[in-house]
Amino acid sequence: MTGIGWTILVLLCVHYGVERLADLFNLRATSPEVPRAFVPWYAPERYARSQAYLKSTTGLAMVAASIELAILVIFWLGRGFSFLDRWVSGLGFSPIVSGLIFIGVLVGARTFLSLPFSIYSTFVIEERFGFNRTTWPLFLSDRIKGLFLALLLGVPLLTGALWFFENLGKTAWLGCWFGFCLVVLVLQVVVPAWILPLFNRFAPLEPGDLKRAVLACALAAGFPVQTVYVMDGSKRSAKSNAFFAGLGRHRRLVLFDTLIENHPVSEVVAVVAHEIGHYKKRHLQRQTLAAMGQAGVMFFLLSTAVAWPELFAAFYVSTVSVYGGLVFFSILYGPVAAVLGLPVYALSRHHEFQADAFAVKITGDGPALADALKRLSADNMANLTPHPFYVILHYSHPPVIDRIQAIEKKQGQ
Repeated sequence: MTGIGWTILVLLCVHYGVERLADLFNLRATSPEVPRAFVPWYAPERYARSQAYLKSTTGLAMVAASIELAILVIFWLGRGFSFLDRWVSGLGFSPIVSGLIFIGVLVGARTFLSLPFSIYSTFVIEERFGFNRTTWPLFLSDRIKGLFLALLLGVPLLTGALWFFENLGKTAWLGCWFGFCLVVLVLQVVVPAWILPLFNRFAPLEPGDLKRAVLACALAAGFPVQTVYVMDGSKRSAKSNAFFAGLGRHRRLVLFDTLIENHPVSEVVAVVAHEIGHYKKRHLQRQTLAAMGQAGVMFFLLSTAVAWPELFAAFYVSTVSVYGGLVFFSILYGPVAAVLGLPVYALSRHHEFQADAFAVKITGDGPALADALKRLSADNMANLTPHPFYVILHYSHPPVIDRIQAIEKKQGQ
């Protein structure tokens, strides 16, 4: 193996080691006693069950990550990339078609290998802890729809990227970056309007006290929404959530049906006010710009990798190709992306505090928001005492106890 190869292998192992260390820290940070703020919401038995859920999901993630890394290293050192490249080249297609086949085989293999873990997570762990409501027909339907969307969206985008790097030389990364930014903006409209309805049913919130309270809250906050949607999240899971997506007339404020079923009106309104806070504070725009900036760095680095012979030699491939450069760079970029993602996670956590403060200000009912967070945490078996290191690496939301303390402080001002 070349020096570059050893460097990449060490980076992958260090990244793997840091992630597993964070998992172990997170497991050790669990407290045997229910935090004081959650005593009314968590019976000791239920709290113990939530910690068992954390151990099960973490254990599965650790096993999956270990197997994935082992398969990658075995395939790499066994010269699997070289064999696949020679086979694809021997088919005699154009560089773009060859690239689609090369990348398609690798993505397909990875998807197939991850399928058992997805099945185990859904039908064993989620079932054991009372969350799963997904049937086998629904599970298969979701996978088929996901494959269809991957082909419909992924193939044209990958074709465009291959074309840019095949034909535009040093300026290719700018074209890819511009195309990425355009796609991100288009998806803001396309996803809530056309893609999400492929997987779930969205119905307007029915008239009643809840609708009046939600629309009154939106009006007080200056939020331009005419319809609040209810999503049938219960057909897959018992977990509750709410989210805000879309732009312009495609903007959607969506409540899970489980949220409406499990929470009183005051708590649902508080959650809605929190989501409106994201809109009023322009969090979606800021996070989109952050993602675009991160993508710009990635495409610039990619432009140096697609024609770097030493990178190909590290993977035992003798012929330099754009599609090979894309794959090998993605392997090298994994640990780099984890580091670049840290400020994005930190920004997202800051936004959550801001949205909570906005909700308290608009509703004047901090206890309702705090109670909603407590109930959501209990119902979803959230980890109440995550380790700070794990939070830095993975949390887009602050730990719920930190959020409750901030809400109480804001309410007292």
